[in-house]
Amino acid sequence: MTSSAESITQPPIHDLREWLARVEAIGELVRVKDPVERDEEMSAISYLVAKQNPSPAIVFERAVGFDNSPIGAQTLWNVLGPSVRRIALTLGEHPDTPTVELIRRTKDKLRKRLPPQEIAREDASIYENTRTGDDIDLSLLPIPRHWPRDGGRYAGTADAVITRDPDTGYLNVGTYRMMVQGKSQVGLYLSPGKDARLHIARAWEQGKSLQVAAAWGIDPLYMLVGSQTFPKNVSEYEFAGGIKGAPVPVVRGTTTDLLIPAHAELVIEGEIRPNAMMAEGPFGEFTGYYGKPEAACPMVQITAMHYRNKPILTNALMADYPSCEQSGFFSIIRSAKIWDDLDKLGIPGIHGVYSHPAAAGGFGMTVIALEQKYAGHAAQVLALAAQVPGGAYYTKWIIAVDHDVDPTVMNQVIWAMASSCSPIDDIDILRNTWSTPLDPTQNPPEKRPYGSKALINACKDHRYIPTFSTRTTLRKSTYDKVAANWTDLGLPGVPPQVRAYESEDTFVYREEGQMG
Repeated sequence: MTSSAESITQPPIHDLREWLARVEAIGELVRVKDPVERDEEMSAISYLVAKQNPSPAIVFERAVGFDNSPIGAQTLWNVLGPSVRRIALTLGEHPDTPTVELIRRTKDKLRKRLPPQEIAREDASIYENTRTGDDIDLSLLPIPRHWPRDGGRYAGTADAVITRDPDTGYLNVGTYRMMVQGKSQVGLYLSPGKDARLHIARAWEQGKSLQVAAAWGIDPLYMLVGSQTFPKNVSEYEFAGGIKGAPVPVVRGTTTDLLIPAHAELVIEGEIRPNAMMAEGPFGEFTGYYGKPEAACPMVQITAMHYRNKPILTNALMADYPSCEQSGFFSIIRSAKIWDDLDKLGIPGIHGVYSHPAAAGGFGMTVIALEQKYAGHAAQVLALAAQVPGGAYYTKWIIAVDHDVDPTVMNQVIWAMASSCSPIDDIDILRNTWSTPLDPTQNPPEKRPYGSKALINACKDHRYIPTFSTRTTLRKSTYDKVAANWTDLGLPGVPPQVRAYESEDTFVYREEGQMG
């Protein structure tokens, strides 16, 4: 497939402020100067703006009741939202890169890894201000309540949570929700199988505390890489560096031995002491439903808080599509990760992978476009895509389509399912697969986190490809002629991309009145 945007390497983004400047330059940033309530009102605005097209990022410069806070924090919402342009910019690509091409380029970047670069503390913007001991006071920050029935106020979610494996020492960067529990305490919710939860469990088994840090104002690239499942012996910092094409700058903590993003807006350091638990939740989640009821979760005792002057806190609303902050970026990075996993397994013929953002924030459905090379090829791809590290968690629907179907266009995917899939022959079910306690369909809740997956083969039947009904397609010469004259003909927008064409020499027309 050809790209309408050249593959031009963009200069690496230095920090969130540079990211905001680039977003403003492409016309996708709104700054709200009037005071706005942090509880429910900011999230309501984000929810509604995300349903617009274009859907800008929003900086709330003032929160009601915080004009006299000595920290002077601002808040950023709808960070990436449903905007593929902002996601492309975050990934170092041209904002107008087509979706499948963006996924392809990101997949290639995931193969490159660059270790982070530790810098001196005096060169780290994050150390402009530091609070420790009794000076730590989360009530000075406009940390919001997102939804009416949330169990408390939640910081981050658009964050980077850093923990160290107590056995191997590798650093993990994840994205997890954090509920305020006190002036210097936050709860940390972690689904079973997630890296930080494994780190906590192993530390507690040894009777030790686990150090933790969290950045609540970040270059959005950390949010992208932190959302994915990578090998458990390689830090997400290395993948972020590979995507940027330059090592990410980190600095050593002051009360922990962790490496934190050197130019983040605000970072907390702390520890999770053995068996320290507090009630947490519920929270409005990516499924568009509230998550599990209030339950005990690990509690972080904050030992230091660092921040830049007038820090900008990143917030991620979890909601139904397209208002779910996770959906747009997660769709791109998860698709790229699954595609990379299939490449590593040596699976040929993959033309595109897409985790649709409307499917529970990109978690619920994966579509793979492939050119069938051998018997059982489609079935193999379906089974592997369902279980590779990038795609195993939660996904319920895995669909294979032929390579002439654009996996990012659901009208084409549904057409393939209706015209090339025989349900009695082409649907298989995997049971007792990896899911999440947040899945509202698994009842009673005790069944969670086990789930199931449907594998749908919507490719042409490989045994009958030579005689399969012929698809109606345009001639390439006809498409090119129409596309060249599109504007002159007074047609709106730009001509849509087409993936399949009729061969120019497959047949000749019969003139009217001629017999076959």
